[in-house]
Amino acid sequence: MSFNRDDLSDGGGTILPAITIGRRSADANARFLASLREHIDYAFQPIVNIRSGTCYGYEALLRGAETIGFKNIQQLFDHAYSENLLHKADMLLREKAIAKFAQLPGSTERKLFFNLDPRLLESPDYQPNQTLPIIERHGIDPRSVCFELTERHDTSNIADSMRVLRSYRTQSYLLAIDDFGTGFSGLKLLYDYQPDKVKIDRFFITGIERDPKKKLFVSTIVDLAHVLGIIVVAEGVETEAELITCRDIGCDLVQGYFVARPTTELAQIQDHYEHVAQITLRDRRASRDGNAGDRLAMEFIQPLTVDTDMKDVFETFRTNKQRTFFPVIDRQGEPIGIVREEALKDYIYSPYGRDLIHNKAYGKALKDFITHCPVADIHDDTGKILEIFALAENAEGILIVTDQRYVGFLSTTSLLRLINEKNVATARDQNPLTKLPGNNSIHAYVATAATDPELAVTLVYFDFDNFKPFNDTYGFRQGDRAILLFAELLQKHFVNRAALIGHVGGDDFFLALEGVAPESAAEMVSDLCRTFAEDIASFYDSEARAKGYIDATDRDGQPHRYRLMTCSAALLHVPAGRRCWSPDTMMDTVGKLKKQAKGAENGMAVQILDSAD
Repeated sequence: MSFNRDDLSDGGGTILPAITIGRRSADANARFLASLREHIDYAFQPIVNIRSGTCYGYEALLRGAETIGFKNIQQLFDHAYSENLLHKADMLLREKAIAKFAQLPGSTERKLFFNLDPRLLESPDYQPNQTLPIIERHGIDPRSVCFELTERHDTSNIADSMRVLRSYRTQSYLLAIDDFGTGFSGLKLLYDYQPDKVKIDRFFITGIERDPKKKLFVSTIVDLAHVLGIIVVAEGVETEAELITCRDIGCDLVQGYFVARPTTELAQIQDHYEHVAQITLRDRRASRDGNAGDRLAMEFIQPLTVDTDMKDVFETFRTNKQRTFFPVIDRQGEPIGIVREEALKDYIYSPYGRDLIHNKAYGKALKDFITHCPVADIHDDTGKILEIFALAENAEGILIVTDQRYVGFLSTTSLLRLINEKNVATARDQNPLTKLPGNNSIHAYVATAATDPELAVTLVYFDFDNFKPFNDTYGFRQGDRAILLFAELLQKHFVNRAALIGHVGGDDFFLALEGVAPESAAEMVSDLCRTFAEDIASFYDSEARAKGYIDATDRDGQPHRYRLMTCSAALLHVPAGRRCWSPDTMMDTVGKLKKQAKGAENGMAVQILDSAD
């Protein structure tokens, strides 16, 4: 059976009786729904853990709209909406996707992501609570279904839709914001909608490894999401560089052609995508800090499952009087949040509280008492975990996961102890003037770069030209201002690009750029040096600026003419896949480059180590 969109026209302009139009409309709508049932299929695109490559779930992507007369998927849904049968069409399609998902081996351990048209909630044929019978027929847990609400549609009426969205959450479905960052109400959606997942739009993912603004945007959203206990998905990842950048920023899951293309063939879908896992194994940057559990004295608190009976919840608190909260997980082991003893006090100490909450007709369950809690991956570096904790007000600590499964808890005590240790270590190493990391951090980084054959990095050493005569002429305060100017420019130019920015001392600075082509690194460094030369000129008096030099004495006390201050840079690019060097050998090479840079017309010297060196 096929559907023709022109079925409602008489072809001759004749005004038909209303009953005839109604009959034709009903017949056409019936054919439309039958065509959906017969011709529409779903392709599944894997969504995987960005570190391990383990499959977390699949997004259901509609296929076959063109076969029933529509140009694209959007036109199909627009037609259903205009004919007031969007909900009927959606439920039909929803069952097709769920039925196909249930056929996958291991579907009980995965999530199904299904796009929710926001207009569905205002469709005249909308009826609530229609999905639960479908998933029960196919043996699927409600928390295995994640409904995606795209930000591309108008969501200004989101407040009017909260009743329905609350109903979805009450039924234990997961909720996600799709295409995050493309609309005008993203943060309001995040606040009002309280999603379980956020999917960053592919616009911000494409080329993210070379775009500092995209890095800043995505890292900010990731930090905010993790504080709220929200999982972040990077959409549209098509290259290894994009995946590595998204992983280093802190995204939890990844989806895109680089992982796997959508397919209608279930046999092509895998449980594990080894090429994703191998990237993490090869790129040791992901594990320089080691395991979070080992570093921070992670504690395992026995969690409650979300469907635990309230009688058992009360008993758990009674027999563990030292605990004021417990983690709550779903059937797949994914943390949902925590339940605090405080939230149950009204029922514990009320004369009829326990009887009331045990009454099934009252409708209260453990899921009604869950509070969001910050979440971090066990492989996150210490700094990332501390950032999450610092942003989370009044949090008991952080839930730790691996492959999105709960593995432990970092308490406030452990985190505060680490913050104190980190602050002391930072203060000891920090340059007192610029507050940048000092020689201990720089030496540790160079040692890693020298001995890690899989790390591709460009090491840059900066040194001012003609700083001493400037300092002697204008005084140490003006000299300090010049040093602070360069430190500020260095951080501004390489925000979210640098693996490390350091201050060796005096007018010597350090920069490490990972995963950047040597040509690009040289261009960025040249741009920084040019900006510094332009800005530092204002630190001289008008006469010196007009002449382009100052008269001062050299180290032997002899008069000498010095040009205005500039900056030279020595760049050593260390490729991946080469033998390990000793740090001393590497520093000898840097020393030679610094001398070459001082004599170079452009103030730069670049050397690329041969991979066989």
